[in-house]
Amino acid sequence: MTPPGASDTRPPPLPAQEPAPPEPPETHRAAAPAPVPLPEAEGPRDAVTRLRAHGCWYPSADPDGTEAAFICDRGGVPQLWAGPVDGEGVRLLDSSPDPVKEVAWSPDGRWIAYTTAPGGGEHSRVLCVRPDGTGRRLLAGADPDTSAYLGCWARDGSAVAVTLAAPAASRARRDGLRHPSDPAPARWTARDGRATLLGTTAYATGPGGLGTTAHAPGPGGTPAARTGAGLSAYLIDPDGLASPVLLATEPDAPTLRVCDLTADGRLALLRRGPRGRREAVVRRVVDTATTFTLPVADGDQWIGRFSPDGRTLWLRSDAGREYAALFAVALDADGTALGTRVVAERADSDLDLLTLAHDGRTAVLAWNVRGASELDVVETSARPGAPDTTGPLRPVPLPHEVVTRITAAGAGRLLLALSGSQRRPGVWWAHEGVSLLRTPWSARDEDTVPPGRPPVRPVLTRLTARDGLPLGGWYYRAPGRASHEPAPCVVHLHGGPEDQERPVFDPLYHELLGRGLDVFAPDVRGSGGHGRSFVDADLGTGRFAALDDVADCAAHAVTAGPADPTRLAVMGRSYGGYLTFASLVWHPELFRTGVAVCGMSDLLTFFAGTEPWIAESAAHKYGHPERDRELLRTLSPMSRIDALRAPLLAVHGEHDTNVPPGESEQFVRAARERGVPAELLVLRDEGHDFLRAENRRLFRRAAGDWMERHLRP
Repeated sequence: MTPPGASDTRPPPLPAQEPAPPEPPETHRAAAPAPVPLPEAEGPRDAVTRLRAHGCWYPSADPDGTEAAFICDRGGVPQLWAGPVDGEGVRLLDSSPDPVKEVAWSPDGRWIAYTTAPGGGEHSRVLCVRPDGTGRRLLAGADPDTSAYLGCWARDGSAVAVTLAAPAASRARRDGLRHPSDPAPARWTARDGRATLLGTTAYATGPGGLGTTAHAPGPGGTPAARTGAGLSAYLIDPDGLASPVLLATEPDAPTLRVCDLTADGRLALLRRGPRGRREAVVRRVVDTATTFTLPVADGDQWIGRFSPDGRTLWLRSDAGREYAALFAVALDADGTALGTRVVAERADSDLDLLTLAHDGRTAVLAWNVRGASELDVVETSARPGAPDTTGPLRPVPLPHEVVTRITAAGAGRLLLALSGSQRRPGVWWAHEGVSLLRTPWSARDEDTVPPGRPPVRPVLTRLTARDGLPLGGWYYRAPGRASHEPAPCVVHLHGGPEDQERPVFDPLYHELLGRGLDVFAPDVRGSGGHGRSFVDADLGTGRFAALDDVADCAAHAVTAGPADPTRLAVMGRSYGGYLTFASLVWHPELFRTGVAVCGMSDLLTFFAGTEPWIAESAAHKYGHPERDRELLRTLSPMSRIDALRAPLLAVHGEHDTNVPPGESEQFVRAARERGVPAELLVLRDEGHDFLRAENRRLFRRAAGDWMERHLRP
């Protein structure tokens, strides 16, 4: 707050809004948060214990592009830092131990907003701090049972958009019974979309779906899912001088993100919907009326941006297409679409990231080309009375394989977060599209690994599944072994399942390779980056084919590569952890051992224990926990636990509310009851992602020891 007598040069707050029309009685929204001042928490200009091979990612620039706020783990945990893009003088803005996940510098330069995960868990909160580290305050997420997510800033910097997830209506009960005091479950969101359940099981969404029986126990006493009170998006003045403005409320939404606002604050661009059925929504702020919707691709949450005059909306979308492209949507003054057209596309490549410069006249496009990134810059221009047009695409050479984030940084300047098979994540900057320069505070390539053992460059490998579907992945060959010599091999499966295996440096792979183990990291069906049909190929009963894909990939590593068929292991995290559990019981003769990280072992208990908005979204991917109950039971590794033969290590974060630790606990317990060696490693102060350097080292060492012990000749 401005001290008495001091001049306040900040832009005025957004104008008062007309009241929104009354909402239906069943609609719930979280109470509007108010900024809460916090003790100062800025830290030293450098970490007390500095990691040489640290990573820097998620940059956000100040208005003139000379400074950047970013996330860095040089102190052992992802924290908020800031400093000049061309100098060493970085400063720690929040020294608290809570990991930082997102960063956004305000357009007027006065505030830096960011999200943290208290205790390393899955619930998050939104804070803001002055660029000099003072004035730290909590904007949303004070209640430990809520989660708050960062949206965009208003163009004048007077407010920041925040999405608040209200506390769950009740917690999953261990006895699987609904308590009489639990409120009536909310209704299931009714919305049309593209996702379908393959096979013979019928699937549809609409009233009377997941929410109507969310706590009613099914056969066996397991509840279908927890209910939540939905998501609400607000515009919040970080100074606390103006009241929050409600932008949107979704009673049972799995996701809701405010991606952009027009310069006059008239229209908001929202991203909402479950996995595989995301959509862009244009909504009038004054009356919350929806004026336009369009399906958009999964992946990066920042799906688009309005032109300076608000008459064109640029979107990254795969509507009616296999691969995401750049769409231009012409809008009238009221926000209604006048026409939609594709203005930039590539055959067999997704538009991965879309960023527009602050003036709205330069678009930067990152394309996903077989897992690697290719970057284009394109100028846009306005024609009176006609939609905006685009000029020719200008490629920008990249020093490393993958772009993870792009942000505008003043006139003609960009900041890019890059990663690659030889480096830790770092931030690079470019001026007027010329070659990129590494920021001095990003880790040097030579710091990525100890001397004498350089990172292994993976080889892109292609194969065909037993049903004819093309598959692929990256093969990492352990150094020092002859090309023809059979080697123990770990088949590593990514999460999502919509994630994609990409050629970036992975310390876990480096650990395994250093122990003489090959790594094959495939994309089974359901993975992103290979087109919409490939993503949807594992829906419903298609998941059985995804389990066969794991076996086919293991066989390919043997027949077309140097893997030893008697020394194969399977490993994965999140959905990859589920596939690990499942592969060990569906293909017990194939793998000698497995390491499952934060995986689901029973899809029904997963639905009952996960966060309500995650359950809402996951139902569209895995199946409905009531109507598809038998399918989920059959797909659950616990249903085939008697087939388990191979020893197993399970790893889980103690605060994981995405996939609760009980999923690992019940599988390990059942394995031991059947005489199969099994161990469980629970990492303290971690959630679904392991973010603390000490825990990450412990995890890698434990996984490497386990694999080496069980894959010996």
